[in-house]
Amino acid sequence: MTLTAPPVYSKARRWSALGVLSAAVLLLSIDGTVLALAVPSLTESLSPTAEQIIWIGDIYSLALAGLLALMGNLADRIGRKRILLAGSVLFGAVSLVAAFATSAEELIAARLLLGVAGATLMPSTLSLIRNLFTDAAERTRAIAVWSAAFGAGSAAGPMIGGFLLEHFWWGSVFLINVPVMVVVVVSGLFLLPESRDPSPGRFDWPSAALSMLAIVPVVYAITHVSAFYLAPLGFLAGYLFVRRQRQLENPMLDVSLFRSGAFSGAVAANVISIFALVGLLFFFSQYLQFARGFTPLQAGLAELPATLASIVVVALVGWAITRLGRGRAIAVSLAVAAAGLALVAPAAGQSSYVWLALCLVPVGLGVGLSMTLAGDAIISAAPPRKAGSVSAVTETANELGVVLGIAVLGSLLTAVYRSSLVLPDSAPSSAHDSLGAALQVLDPSLASVAKDAFVTAMQTTSLVAAAFTALAAVVAWKLIPSR
Repeated sequence: MTLTAPPVYSKARRWSALGVLSAAVLLLSIDGTVLALAVPSLTESLSPTAEQIIWIGDIYSLALAGLLALMGNLADRIGRKRILLAGSVLFGAVSLVAAFATSAEELIAARLLLGVAGATLMPSTLSLIRNLFTDAAERTRAIAVWSAAFGAGSAAGPMIGGFLLEHFWWGSVFLINVPVMVVVVVSGLFLLPESRDPSPGRFDWPSAALSMLAIVPVVYAITHVSAFYLAPLGFLAGYLFVRRQRQLENPMLDVSLFRSGAFSGAVAANVISIFALVGLLFFFSQYLQFARGFTPLQAGLAELPATLASIVVVALVGWAITRLGRGRAIAVSLAVAAAGLALVAPAAGQSSYVWLALCLVPVGLGVGLSMTLAGDAIISAAPPRKAGSVSAVTETANELGVVLGIAVLGSLLTAVYRSSLVLPDSAPSSAHDSLGAALQVLDPSLASVAKDAFVTAMQTTSLVAAAFTALAAVVAWKLIPSR
């Protein structure tokens, strides 16, 4: 088979197309964090059961994580532009359904379909970047923009949600998806080039099923401790998936890539970067609103230093690779993020917010740089024709990082809060559930005790996140080459 050189697009078209792809990932990132604030108002409107509330939150992540590998493979086969635009149309249409849902069952179904649509979008954005930007240095800057959009969406979600919920009904957090997706579809039709694998081979249905069975039970077990018995099912399916990929002439995923320390190290760095960032944002938003009394909008604005620092990465990424090399640059960026997370602990006890804002700068800068370089290393490890499948690895790592960050750090935060909270026996037992519950049932003097316990929990959690991030820095230094 004769391989032809990939087409070269004009600089204006490349960067305009990147704007479209970044808008899509920005919206998906916002959508992953904006719903939490709307739970109280949608509960009042739809009267869901406690179990239905859990499914409203979980089913999106389960569908998204479970289908990423499959959708990445389909994008390679059918066409990345086609899959992205179809997913965008579905995402916009289902967002309308979710916004005007009249029952919890309708909203759960809509969230399921949003997860399916999101799974079509995420791998396609990165794989199109892989094929648009053939120059390695320019591609790294493009991925920096993509990573900044992802991080900005995670940080902006609570701020946007707070603004919308202060002025509109809960469905508005879904309705904002529609105009953005209209822009993505219309501009994408003209700006995005089509690309696909010219010889994808036969589609393997068992691999598709095993890829979902490997991810969904593990993600569900992480988010629901009572369902941890499902994790072995996921591990078994993962083992069978890897075994089958080794036997196929055209595997869904080239698992031999994981034998490379550079590839495995980059995946690990990606997971832990997202783990630390999302975990921080999860408990930091609660801290700002409950312990410091910020409104949701004020809390979102207070998290902007991390977002702005992650955007600066676009200007620094070329210098970091040139001066340090990829492995050392990832390691140093993770070390910077770890330092910022560690400094959050003493800063949280200060009366002025300025110290916390300063701590967020190295966190945003370090996580943004490590995400960019690790993501670039992952998608550059495979040929352009397999860009969709290998991009799904990046997205799955991101999604696992999100789930682990919220589950592990969130559980640690709750455990330390409960162990640190000492109240009279006459105090309502619900005060031990969370700081939000405590502020509703305790008088002002005891409420300050609950706030102090939460600050202690946040300080402990930030130090644990810093330790994980520092460990990732060591892994990156050892495994990822710097040449």
